[in-house]
Amino acid sequence: METVAVIPKYNLTEEQEKKLILREYRALLRCLKPKLKPGDKELVRIAFEMAADAHKTMRRKSGEPYILHPLAVARICVEEIGLGVRSTICSLLHDTVEDTDITLDDIERQFGSEIARIVDGLTKIANVIDVNASQQAENFKKILLTLTDDPRVILIKLSDRLHNMRTLESMKREKQLKIASETVYVYSPLAHRMGLYTIKTEMEDLAMKYMEPDVYKEIARKLAETKRERTRYINEFIRPLRENMEKSGFNFEIHGRPKSIHSIWNKMKKKGVSFEEVYDLFAIRVILDSPTEREKEDCWKVYSMITDEYTPSPERLRDWLSNPKSNGYEALHTTVMGPQGKWVEVQIRTKRMNEIAEKGLAAHWKYKEGAADESRFDKWFHQIREVLQTPDNDSVDFLQDFKTSFLAEEIYVYTPKGDVKMLPVGSTALDFAFSIHSAVGARCIGAKVNHKLVPLSHKLRSGDQIEIITSNKQKPSEDWLNFVVTAKAKTKIKDALKEEKRKIAEDGKYIVQRKLEGMGAGFSTHNTEILAEFYKQPSLLDFFYQVATRGIDLKELSEFNVLGDKLEAPKPVKPVEEKNEHPTISDFSKKDTELIIFGESSDKIMYNLANCCKPIPGDDVFGFVTTGKGLTIHRTNCPNASKLLANYGHRVVKTKWAKNKEISFLTGLNIIGLDDVGVVNKITNLISGEMKINISALSIEAKEGIFRGAIKVFVHDKEELDELVARLKALSGIHSVDRFDAELS
Repeated sequence: METVAVIPKYNLTEEQEKKLILREYRALLRCLKPKLKPGDKELVRIAFEMAADAHKTMRRKSGEPYILHPLAVARICVEEIGLGVRSTICSLLHDTVEDTDITLDDIERQFGSEIARIVDGLTKIANVIDVNASQQAENFKKILLTLTDDPRVILIKLSDRLHNMRTLESMKREKQLKIASETVYVYSPLAHRMGLYTIKTEMEDLAMKYMEPDVYKEIARKLAETKRERTRYINEFIRPLRENMEKSGFNFEIHGRPKSIHSIWNKMKKKGVSFEEVYDLFAIRVILDSPTEREKEDCWKVYSMITDEYTPSPERLRDWLSNPKSNGYEALHTTVMGPQGKWVEVQIRTKRMNEIAEKGLAAHWKYKEGAADESRFDKWFHQIREVLQTPDNDSVDFLQDFKTSFLAEEIYVYTPKGDVKMLPVGSTALDFAFSIHSAVGARCIGAKVNHKLVPLSHKLRSGDQIEIITSNKQKPSEDWLNFVVTAKAKTKIKDALKEEKRKIAEDGKYIVQRKLEGMGAGFSTHNTEILAEFYKQPSLLDFFYQVATRGIDLKELSEFNVLGDKLEAPKPVKPVEEKNEHPTISDFSKKDTELIIFGESSDKIMYNLANCCKPIPGDDVFGFVTTGKGLTIHRTNCPNASKLLANYGHRVVKTKWAKNKEISFLTGLNIIGLDDVGVVNKITNLISGEMKINISALSIEAKEGIFRGAIKVFVHDKEELDELVARLKALSGIHSVDRFDAELS
């Protein structure tokens, strides 16, 4: 799986380049062939020529002609997502409006308004006026606005992103990090939601290759090494099933299903297990060729054949036949105990379901024609549209809300009348109330879940039936925001709170007006703004609200001067600085650590280490420019990294460590093992005795034969830490040693 380093190989002559472009173009036409209607080929050619001409002077980072990118994106749309001619035209033109002289009007004149609208949806917002707003989040919002009109926008955007991920090799390191984390943060969950599983897994694997290169290589290596025995095992597992199914006259295919590196890594992290213990390294898929009316019945028949042969794990049956996921996914999953005591995950689906699982949204439309019920996709689009219509929500919050309320898996719950409602995992009774109607949500005081009384914050589970209890005296409060997850509930609560705040602020306005007029100063915007600034309030609304609730008592007004009818704020007096006689540790470390990180030039830069992940020299890190604090250094695998990189890529600075052995950094290790005599002695002896590392704190608790220890140590860099971890693991009776990133107080 080793990727070859990029050789500065690009040295094609103009003639060879033309041939290459033409070859790619012909390959695209070949995959489109079954979809071409009369006149289509001509349109595709015009789009191709328009794009080739517009991009003719441009090159990609790797040196190849730019037009190869739109061609590749178009091909992904056709081959891997199953889109048609119109999407091909849009893919070919997706970068023209942004990067070349072609305008949307040109495109509309040539291809009509539908294509122009999609291309507009794909064109990034040139610049966001608000400095703090994140450009990525704004662009994402724009894509979503067009998504709800025409989902092809998002499918083309996903193809564009997939091709960028496949060609990430030639980008600078910080650009790779930014693009990879944005992909994991937004695009792969979106691909998942659109039902494009293959694209989702490829995106996650590629992102991991850049964000966690060591782990990625390690798992890839183990997968390659175990491939032969896994194949042998799966063939042995399948043999009796195949015989039984053939006897019963089923038309089917059955084969092993490769697990993605990213999903294996996720399981290892979530369950805290090693590679060998991830039980669905073995997964197989049965695809039946059944007529629509017999689909469910056949899937269950096959299920019973499999469970006759192997014992199923009762809590791991997933039935998406009776209740498909909102992205249209239907299948039956079960995990059974195969030979040699290994768990095997089995998926059973029909050809139609398989196409929907592979091609997602695009296949969904193919089967939707003539379907009477409103599809789950449409419901989902409708919910997004509803939230997007709220104008003033901050885009980064919006992205966060979007992630939790639209990209999470969903649960199905019922109203008292038995109607099904779909909500994201983690939703509470209050989310359900708002999903019925915002007025019901605002007046909700409690709920009955399965006829039992529960508080508003009660988390719902699939299959619950909920009745909401309301009262006219109830109104939304600030703490409601802590336990709702849906974007609709959040926006409605924020709106209600603002409204409430406005009412109270009116009283404050009146108080300020009386005071100012009493001093002979006018009640003008100029004067109130000076006051708001003096009291450090972010807005006039906040200022008046604070006055009304007695947070600000205006007694400093007497120090203001009045010139004409204008206020003048008193001059701030500088406090005399006290000399610090005893320099503390933090003074020292601040001074020393200035030397450690170099940006582009080797100037000393003030920075601090992020508390969320406690980087130490040698970690893979990036610098993040924070407002007011200068540079904060995070590890690239920090839990907050993908959010920061995905939203504020423009604030990321490339950083590397300089060698400096004098300073040590605090880091923590969790150790788990068998509670054996003298185990503590072994550990401390190794750390302080053999390796001469200072221990800052050590706590160990033993319970029922297992001990868990947390040790905080001062290390100089990652090499030293890695050596320590390896040597601790080598002690007998030690089961696991993990670095912990939490606050080290």
